[in-house]
Amino acid sequence: MNDDARTHIGTPSPSSASSSPAELRDQVERTRDELGQTIEALAGKADIKAQAKEKSAAVKGQAVERAAMVADQIRQKREQAAQLVKNKTPDPLMERAGHAATVARANRIPLLAVGATVVALLLVRRSRGRR
Repeated sequence: MNDDARTHIGTPSPSSASSSPAELRDQVERTRDELGQTIEALAGKADIKAQAKEKSAAVKGQAVERAAMVADQIRQKREQAAQLVKNKTPDPLMERAGHAATVARANRIPLLAVGATVVALLLVRRSRGRR
């Protein structure tokens, strides 16, 4: 809409003097519609709460997107590191580690008992050292 049209909203044109009442009603209705749209646009600009909610939703969406991207990058780096360790570790050491893990799984109860005993001894020793 140009400036000239804005300044003459609702003002009859020179040829409208001979307009029929139906044409005048149509013109009034168009002017009301334009005025209603203008008021809605101004109300939307003045509604700070709605603007803040929209901005908050946009920022939240960006944060979720960024978090997913960072998680994906971390996952990729972890996989690369695991592959690098696997490639650099000698085969005999990998076999021994696998064997140790198998033995540990088979003997969980004795290992847990030994671990609990060590922790208890450390706690007793620490409490005696404070006295």
